[in-house]
Amino acid sequence: MIRQYDHVVLKTGEHAAIVEIWEQGVAYEADVETSPHDYETRTINHTDIKSVFVETPLERVV
Repeated sequence: MIRQYDHVVLKTGEHAAIVEIWEQGVAYEADVETSPHDYETRTINHTDIKSVFVETPLERVV
């Protein structure tokens, strides 16, 4: 299950953060990293996701 704010790797190799879940297992709004300091907000499909990295609140503090 993908949750809001999870970090994912897309099949294209791009990294993204899930910012909105439109429909679990179907579609998500994600901030996709376009360069080390820039992001582009896109709607992605569940099938676009290669892997998920769950981010906990403590990881965001460090």
